[in-house]
Amino acid sequence: LVGALAWLPLPGSSLTSGGPMVTVAVVQGDVPEAGLEFNARRRAVLDNHVQRTLALAAAVAAGDEEQPDLVVWPENSSDIDPYVNADAARQISRAAEAVDAPILVGAVLDGPGRFISNTAIVWDPGTGPGDTYVKRHPVPLAEYVPARDFFRFFSDKVDLVRRDFTAGTEVGVLDMGGARVGDVICFEVVYDSLVRDTVEAGAGMLVVQTNNATFGFTDESVQQVAAAQVRAVETGRSVALASTSGISAVIAPDGSLARQSELFTSAVFVEQIAQREATTLATRLGAAPEWALTALGAGAVLAVAAPGLRRRVRAGSAR
Repeated sequence: LVGALAWLPLPGSSLTSGGPMVTVAVVQGDVPEAGLEFNARRRAVLDNHVQRTLALAAAVAAGDEEQPDLVVWPENSSDIDPYVNADAARQISRAAEAVDAPILVGAVLDGPGRFISNTAIVWDPGTGPGDTYVKRHPVPLAEYVPARDFFRFFSDKVDLVRRDFTAGTEVGVLDMGGARVGDVICFEVVYDSLVRDTVEAGAGMLVVQTNNATFGFTDESVQQVAAAQVRAVETGRSVALASTSGISAVIAPDGSLARQSELFTSAVFVEQIAQREATTLATRLGAAPEWALTALGAGAVLAVAAPGLRRRVRAGSAR
C-alpha cells in the first residue's frame, strides 16, 4: 500500500506539459535487409535517412507537418564516417539544410587510433558538425572483444567484430534546437547510471538512438521500447527513440506510447515535447535504495543463519 503512493507524484501522459516545448522529428529510414549483414550497403542506409528527411522537409513546406526544431536519426544511420567521406557529409548537410533544423546523426567514426567510435553528432544546417557524444558503454563481444585470443578458442565468430569500439567518457547531454537532449545509444538505456547521469547534467528530454536491424524480427526491439518506457517513468522525462528499422517510438513521461512504428518500415514522427527540469525521487536517490535493500537482504540471511552456525559450533565443541 505504501509502495502504491509512489504513483502520486509521477508526471502524466502529456508530452507538452511541464516545461517549454520543442518540436522533435524522429526519422526511421529502414535498412536494405535484416540480420548481421544489415549494413553491407552502408550508403543505402544513409540515403534512406536522407530521403526520409527530405520528404519531411517537403511536407513542412506544404504545411502538412510542423517545422521541427530538431531531428533525431538513429544509431548507425551513417556508418560512413562523414568527417572522412566528403560525399556523406554533403548528403547529411543537404538533409539538414532542407529541413532547416539540426540533425542528431548516429555515425561510426574512424579512430582514435586502431579503434572506431559509436558517435552521435549534432549536425547544424548552417555550420555542419558540432557537439558529439561517444557511446560510453560499448557491448562486449558485439562492439569490442576483450581477450580476443581467449574467446577465439571457443568460436571464430569473435572476428566478425573486425575493429573494437572505444568507450566515450563524457555524459551525453547535447544542446540542439533549443533543447537539452540527454542521449544514450542502444543498450545504454538498460544501465541505470548512464541514464541518470544525463538527467543530473540537465537533460530536459531523453533520446535513445538504436539499431535493431541485426536482431531481425525477434522481440529485442519490443524489449528495448519497454526499457525506454521504464526510463521515462523513472526520470519523469519524455523519450524519443529512433531506430534504423524499428521499433521507433515517442514515449510520454508516464511511460505511455504516444507514437510507435512497425519493424522494417520507414517512418517519421513529429511531436511537440516539453523540456522538463523537475527531478524524480528515483533520480535523486539513485542506487541508494538498491544498496539498502541488498544490505537488508544480506542482514536477513545472516540473522537466520547465525543461530544455526552457533549451534553447530557448540555441538562440535561438546564432542
